[in-house]
Amino acid sequence: MDHGTTLSQHVNASREKVWAVISDIPGSARTLSGVKAIQMLSEGSYGVGTRWRETRAMMGREETGEMHVAECDPPRATTVKARQGGADYTTRFTLEERDGGTELALFFGAEVLKPTFFSRVLMAAFGKLGMSVTRKALAKDLVEIAAKAETL
Repeated sequence: MDHGTTLSQHVNASREKVWAVISDIPGSARTLSGVKAIQMLSEGSYGVGTRWRETRAMMGREETGEMHVAECDPPRATTVKARQGGADYTTRFTLEERDGGTELALFFGAEVLKPTFFSRVLMAAFGKLGMSVTRKALAKDLVEIAAKAETL
């Protein structure tokens, strides 16, 4: 059972400035209004293996998940993975120079690892609603990333 969505945002800033924002994990709670706290679990600069706990507000509650960088190709793309509640989550950012700025695309996907009959019924009933809420939150993230990059 897979669910995914792709969004994009044009940013009036160079790819390097956009990369600086998305790779600044310690600063993401200051950039993204949905992120309430970050706890770094690894040291060093952003790259494959960077790990952190991120607390986000979503649908009136806070959730904390452990995340890690699975792929990193600065300043072109990065993939972040998380596993929580029986699902694998993937977030992939790609940055392309376009129209004097950067086209920032985001793919978010969720895969239920061992779907049960009950989880299938829940996904059929609420999957579209959950993805709609997620899309809105991710679209807001992209706008906030753009706003930050455009001020650097």
